[in-house]
Amino acid sequence: MADYTDNEMMAISAGRFAKDGDILFAGTGVSMLATTVAKRIYAPKAVVFFETGGIDPSLEEIPMAVSDLRVMSGTAMNSGLIDAFSIVGHRRLHTIAFLGAAQIDKYGNLNTTCIGDYSRPTARFSGSGGACDVAALASGVITFMQHERRRFVEKLDYRTSLGWHNGGDSRSRLGLRRGGPLAIVTNLCVLKFDENTRAAYLAEYYPGVSVSTILENTGFELDVSRAVEAVPPSAEELRILREEVDPERLIL
Repeated sequence: MADYTDNEMMAISAGRFAKDGDILFAGTGVSMLATTVAKRIYAPKAVVFFETGGIDPSLEEIPMAVSDLRVMSGTAMNSGLIDAFSIVGHRRLHTIAFLGAAQIDKYGNLNTTCIGDYSRPTARFSGSGGACDVAALASGVITFMQHERRRFVEKLDYRTSLGWHNGGDSRSRLGLRRGGPLAIVTNLCVLKFDENTRAAYLAEYYPGVSVSTILENTGFELDVSRAVEAVPPSAEELRILREEVDPERLIL
C-alpha cells in the first residue's frame, strides 16, 4: 500500500509542473495544496496569487478558500478582482492556473455549471466564477479531477470554460492565441495533451494503478501508448507537504 494519500499525490504531481518565474493562479481545494507545494518545493521564485486580490502571500498557513483572509497575509500587494485578472492575461507573464471541474472532455473543456439540461438540471453547481476568464487568458491550465467515467465524458452537459475547443487549431481560430490546457491531474494519473490533435493522452499512471483501471473510468477514447509510471512522492516532499504546507490537515 502507498504511504501517501490521493490528495498528496495529486498536489505533488501538479506542483512539479511549476518553474521559477511562473505566476500561479490558485483555485480552491487541492489547487491550494498544489500551488503552495509548488512554491515551497519546486519553484520558490514563483508568485502565487488569488482572484480576490492577494498577490504573492507568505502562505505560512494554507487558506481554505479564495475568500479566506489568509490569502492576504504577508502579500506584496492586496488588490482586487480587476488587478488579479489583469495579471492572468498579461502577455509578458507566464501564468499557470490550477482549476477544478465537475466534468471534462478529451480536449480539456470544463463544466462547472450543471449536470443535465441547463433549464432543468439534475444538479446545479456554482458556475464559472473566474474560471472561464482564466481558462481563456492564462498561459496554461492544470485541472484537478476525481477520475470517474461520469466526469470524463465524450460530451459536456454544459461548457463553462474553454480548453482546446474541438482540438487541432480550433482554439486559436476562435481568437485565443495564448494558453490552453497543460494537464489533467487525477487521483489515478496525469493526462497531457497531444501537440497536434490537442486530445488528452495518458502521460503518467500512479504506482499501483493499472492502465485498465484508468480506461474503465474514462468516458472517451484515450491514447495510452506514451504512458509511464509516475515517480512517487519522496519522503522529503511528503514531509514538507504534511509539516509545512498543511500541518492542520485543512485540505489534506
